[in-house]
Amino acid sequence: MCLGIPMQVMEIDGYVARCAARGAEREASLLLLQDEPLVPGDFVMIHLGYVIQKMTPQEAFAAWELYDQMLAADA
Repeated sequence: MCLGIPMQVMEIDGYVARCAARGAEREASLLLLQDEPLVPGDFVMIHLGYVIQKMTPQEAFAAWELYDQMLAADA
């Protein structure tokens, strides 16, 4: 099973965004959202190194809550 990871955009350089979540930073391609205006501070869903959608902060936090519940149930 593959999951998208909610992250916050920290910096944008062309079609690459540096994103952060829970102390981890990753670079992700913005090519799939070329027509979606993104700015640092926006929340996005990242899957396989690509930003696949823009999210609200509430959607991002809800996703992390769900992931935390899944991890707790597995432990």
